[in-house]
Order: sequence, then C-alpha cells, then structure tokens
Amino acid sequence: MLQSKACIIENIDEQYKKVAFGLFPQNEAKYITEDRGNDSFIEKIHAFADILGIGTEYLRIFNSKSDDPNFSKFLAQFQNNLDLLISKTWVEKCDEVRKEKLRARLPAFIALIKKTDYSCALEKFGEILEELAFLFFGKQSEEEDFIEYTLRIDTQMGLFWWYGTKIRTLQSNQSEKLIRSLLLIGLCYLTNF
Repeated sequence: MLQSKACIIENIDEQYKKVAFGLFPQNEAKYITEDRGNDSFIEKIHAFADILGIGTEYLRIFNSKSDDPNFSKFLAQFQNNLDLLISKTWVEKCDEVRKEKLRARLPAFIALIKKTDYSCALEKFGEILEELAFLFFGKQSEEEDFIEYTLRIDTQMGLFWWYGTKIRTLQSNQSEKLIRSLLLIGLCYLTNF
C-alpha cells in the first residue's frame, strides 16, 4: 500500500522536485545514512512545508513547545478535522468498520504526541495515512501508481501522499527534533486540508 517510486515526481515543477528530493533524496541508501539531525535538514523540512502550502502554520506550530496551550489547541483542531474527514468519507458498507477503527485510533495517537513519543507517533501516523488514503481513494491507494495518480489530481496533494510513503522509511534512531518536524508536516497538512 502507498508504494512510491522516485521517478514519479521527476515530471513535476523543478522547484517542487528540488525541495522534495532535498528532503527525501532519490538515493535511499544516502537518505538512510545521512545525518538528518542538523539545522540544514530542518530547513529542508520547512521548505517542504512551504511547497505543501502550510509553511506559515507549520512554523507557528514548529516553534511551539509540547506543553504550550497553543500546541494543545492545534492537536485538538487536528483531531477534530481528521475525525470530520473520516466521517465525511463515502465508503462501501463493508468498509464502514475501517472508518470506525481509524477514528478509534486517533485518541491514542494524540496521546503519543502529548507525551512526546514522536518516534512511535510518526510510525502510527504512517499507518493512519495508509488507512486514510484507502478511505479517500479506495483500492486505487493500493496500486503501484497511486502517487502518480494523486500528483495528476493536485501536485501539493500528491507530494503529501508521497511524503506519507517516505516517512515510513525512516530509521528509529533519528533525532527527536527531526522526527517531530516530519510529524508536524503531516499534522499541519491534514489540519488545513
């Protein structure tokens, strides 16, 4: 599910491609061994937030501490919006159970973020995105050309789903700052979807 091929995004706008490959290089081995805890990499994450159209909101949340009331308010907005997106999604009767299971997973996911277990939260977020893609796009989300399909619909949305495939390749030994930054991209995007 949510498979990604590096060559899919090669046909998009050069600016988008440069930022996307700057964050997630085509050479997966380089990406996995690269020291991503440095500020240069964090700047690349900020640039990626900009191309997704969430740069201002992302920076506001990025600069918030986990115990900040504004961060708690943001998490509540995220949960409410995602809950609304899930409930408004039309699915076959046999997939209604999937919707309910996904909705039931949200409080535990939010709890991981609140207790700053970002590594586990990012892993769970990848699973949530996989289910959400199925609810939005049905069986198409399981096809090899899913990312290409979403890029044809809308470049920013396609890059978001591409990001969803890439966060699942992260190793668990990354810096907390990096993991939190990557998680916040997805949260901000879905909060403003």
